[in-house]
Amino acid sequence: MKFSSQRYILNIILLLFGSVGLFGQTTISGEIKDGTTNEPLIGASILVKGTSEGTITDYDGRFELRTEQTFPITIIISYIGYTEKELVVNDDSQIEASLEESAITTEVVEVKGQRISEKQKASPLTVESLDGLAIKQTASDNFYDGLGALKGVDMTAASLGFKVINTRGFNSTSPVRSLQIIDGVDNQAPGLNFSLGNFLGSSELDVLKVDLIQGASSAFYGPNAFNGVISIETKNPFLNQGLAASVKAGDRNLLEGAFRFADGIRNGNGDEWLAYKINFSALRADDWPAENYNAVDGTRSVVGNPGRWDAVNIYGDEYFSLNDYSDEDVNLSTNRAGLGLFHRIGYRETDLVDYDTRNIKANAAIHIRTSPRKNYESPELIFSSSFGTGTTVYQGDNRFSLRDILFFQNRIEFRKRDKFFIRAYATNEDAGNSYDPYFTALRLQELAKTNELWAQDYIRYWQRNIYPQMVAREYPTPTVVDAQLVFDQNAARQWLADNQDDLTAWHNETAIAANARNILNNTSQDFFIPGTARFQSAFDSITSLKNNEGGTRFFDKSSLYHVHGEYTFNPTWAERIVVGANYRMYRPVSEGTVFKDTAGVEITNSEFGIYTGFEKKFTRKWILSGTVRIDKNQNFDLLVTPAASIVWSPDVYNYFRISFSSAIRNPTLADQYLNLNVGRAILVGNLEGYQDLITVESLRDYFSSNLNREKLVYFDVDPVRPEKVKTVEAGYRTTLFEKLYLDLGYYYSFYNDFIGYNIGVDAEFGTFGIPTSLQAYRVAANSLNEVTTQGFSIGANYYFANYYMLAGNYSWNKLNKAFPDDPIIPAFNTPEHKYNISISGRNVPLNLGFTRINNFGFNLNYKWIQGFVFEGSPQFTGDIPDYSLLDGQINVTVPKINTTFKLGASNILDNKTFQTYGGPRIGRLAYFSITYNFEKRIN
Repeated sequence: MKFSSQRYILNIILLLFGSVGLFGQTTISGEIKDGTTNEPLIGASILVKGTSEGTITDYDGRFELRTEQTFPITIIISYIGYTEKELVVNDDSQIEASLEESAITTEVVEVKGQRISEKQKASPLTVESLDGLAIKQTASDNFYDGLGALKGVDMTAASLGFKVINTRGFNSTSPVRSLQIIDGVDNQAPGLNFSLGNFLGSSELDVLKVDLIQGASSAFYGPNAFNGVISIETKNPFLNQGLAASVKAGDRNLLEGAFRFADGIRNGNGDEWLAYKINFSALRADDWPAENYNAVDGTRSVVGNPGRWDAVNIYGDEYFSLNDYSDEDVNLSTNRAGLGLFHRIGYRETDLVDYDTRNIKANAAIHIRTSPRKNYESPELIFSSSFGTGTTVYQGDNRFSLRDILFFQNRIEFRKRDKFFIRAYATNEDAGNSYDPYFTALRLQELAKTNELWAQDYIRYWQRNIYPQMVAREYPTPTVVDAQLVFDQNAARQWLADNQDDLTAWHNETAIAANARNILNNTSQDFFIPGTARFQSAFDSITSLKNNEGGTRFFDKSSLYHVHGEYTFNPTWAERIVVGANYRMYRPVSEGTVFKDTAGVEITNSEFGIYTGFEKKFTRKWILSGTVRIDKNQNFDLLVTPAASIVWSPDVYNYFRISFSSAIRNPTLADQYLNLNVGRAILVGNLEGYQDLITVESLRDYFSSNLNREKLVYFDVDPVRPEKVKTVEAGYRTTLFEKLYLDLGYYYSFYNDFIGYNIGVDAEFGTFGIPTSLQAYRVAANSLNEVTTQGFSIGANYYFANYYMLAGNYSWNKLNKAFPDDPIIPAFNTPEHKYNISISGRNVPLNLGFTRINNFGFNLNYKWIQGFVFEGSPQFTGDIPDYSLLDGQINVTVPKINTTFKLGASNILDNKTFQTYGGPRIGRLAYFSITYNFEKRIN
């Protein structure tokens, strides 16, 4: 490490620890539960009697209150709809208290039922959350989709089975800039280096809460927490026991079933020492087909072009230079007239993709308390195993059909809540029968006839059979006048404009002829027509062979191994000091179909990180915190990511915050080791750098200038290096009128070394400058430009009439400066403006005259998204228009049978909307579900 880096780290440590003082405070902590159901009460109020000092319980019903008072201390516990309770606390032992429901709802000073903990209010970062009640109330058909209604969150649907969550810009259908963890375990697919939404995640029955942390978070969560973190916490079988089961049916032949069972075993002293849980869920549905047959934005052939066009979801119809006769000055007066720019007949995605979505998830876990007498405070030893499999469509550079993908994850962990943990896990994947539909289309075309031969046959048929018909229909031809060849170009253009329908019919006729076998070429065949046995045989053969053996199937049995430990100290002079370290190793195995692991080459990639952080409260008004993290990947330099924040809370209602955070994103396995042939180019990783590539533009000039090699422009690509971001954020959270909760935030971010790609051609030339080989490469590379973004968001929750909440949020995100000449910077892919408005109610008593319902709930959410340009691969770059979605649901809980009935729909108005360019139009998904949930009471 250079001296300047050491000095930088020393300054950070002095900043974090230098002004920490010595203050003595008394700590009271514990857990508040419902006296009947034994469920934790979220948002219960705890006040020190005779003072204004207080707090509320978090999602687990737990609280921690620091006060200047000394023991004994009287606290007041209250919650809407429950009888208030006073307790005398004599020491710092853990409190376990329960409240009983009251017959009459009384007004209490604190905001009731808002389910927003003091911890969340005091967080230095922007945190959005879904707890168990919010999951039950979500207007979407599942909890994961419900995250899209949270403030500042972008939800993108590439298919029914693959949803992408992103925050603060630079969205992508390959969400490598977001981290998703389940119980602290990275949920990424090892080969892809990102999570497939909840396709390989948790069953909704087992989800306790979801926290979505927005912005740069590497200092807190490690590398790749670049744009945010989705943290899912599942239910602990010691605390949530019983049987839960659900069934859901709906549009698109949706059918989903799930169950969860958890129980505990007691020792001879009556203490639970072991608990276990089993989860299983299965889903099937008909996915939305990708049927966008408009011309790809920016291509030269528009919809209606007689010679067809490059359609978004038709593959193999892309521009090919030998099919371009659009130069009027050359072609109007020859027998190539009318050819213009024509495209090869391609294959629709619907002919190449299995839209029969399947998803199975299973999990089993055993929790062992090593000190059963300590109950909740006992350390736990955890053994957990998860499995996922299914079929869905994933969109990256191309659209990919993931068929029978398998995902295994095993974890062992020893932990004491809020004190320490040591966790080790392994993740293994198997790509199954997954393949690339785009490349499959090209393989099918190549199997029938090469592009060059197809173009020759097309032109020959046009000249021999179509042009004479044009002349017979009075198409102008050159004539000799006064020994001069004369041709009326204006008349020819007018003739072509007046005969578009005939030209379209002639091009279709010519395409059919070009699709037929060339009798002079024994290697050519007829076009493979979808729906025929001949097509199916060729399709099955191509998709069953690896993509380096003439097929398009992926072989991917990659894995990752991770060890992580953390310990929390609680000195007298600070709330806590945390130290931790982790080590990770990737082991990609693709047999050359994805990575550069051919000919016995084995690839491993490892990284480690260490970190420390602290939090200090000055009275209850000031909270100072900071973290420093150091990460080292085997292929890149050591990197430091610091973070620091100050939160000021003048009273229990107001929280002001300002923070600095940073993040890194190590190049993914693909950025480092990729070697993937997608037909038109080879996508390659870049650890070594590339020299003497030719720009695509100059190569075109070379061909159009009679092979003038002076037109060629060469360039080099430096080895890829990690991305970096730094963010300054300020915010304010407040409670007004005891019923209105507001959360405002503003951020400004600085990005450097964006990872994108350069496109170039490697060429060799023979006699007379004629190229003997040409190969296009897409090479991972970094941008040299610094990019800044900024954004603002506001969220409001208004609680009224005991049962209802009116909520809304608005987000503004802006890329401050675009660099149109820089091919590296990834697309912002984010609407500048978006908002949500919702109204909901829970446990609402309804008197219907003939009967009374005491546990009625509903939620209606309206979302509006401003249009934006979605930039993916060249095939999948275009405009996403403005769109809006209305989601809603109603539910009724019948306590006597522990069952909730729910009827709802996402996109109620059935607005067919594109959420990603190249993806399907997303329509309505109505559903009905029944959930049985018997909670075993834990004494």
